[in-house]
Amino acid sequence: MKNPIHHITLTVNDSEVTAAWYRSLLGEATVIHREGPGWKRVRLNFPSGLVLSFAQHDAAAKGQKFSHLTVGLDHIGLACESESEVRGWAAKLDELGFEHGPVEDVAYGWAVTARDPDNIPIEFFCAK
Repeated sequence: MKNPIHHITLTVNDSEVTAAWYRSLLGEATVIHREGPGWKRVRLNFPSGLVLSFAQHDAAAKGQKFSHLTVGLDHIGLACESESEVRGWAAKLDELGFEHGPVEDVAYGWAVTARDPDNIPIEFFCAK
């Protein structure tokens, strides 16, 4: 099995705002809108094969921010091929004015992490 994960769908406060944030960071993507009773979703299909979807539910508590301390998702990790690519993502985050942590150099790899509009961490990671 080449890549067992087809897509990731995150529940967010505003699917359009979150989709725009990810597109500004990750680049152009094919955008698909879907709606049903009590929900709407924006799906981004990136040329790399990455598929991210952002669901907005009418019944969700408004204005909540994500916490990695709640059972469920901790963060999204995107693969990088080199330390220099990780540093390139840190530079892109700076260019876009997106807050992020330092480039971490640990025994098993390099990483830089930012948080999307709903506080969901996205990590750019390269294994050593």
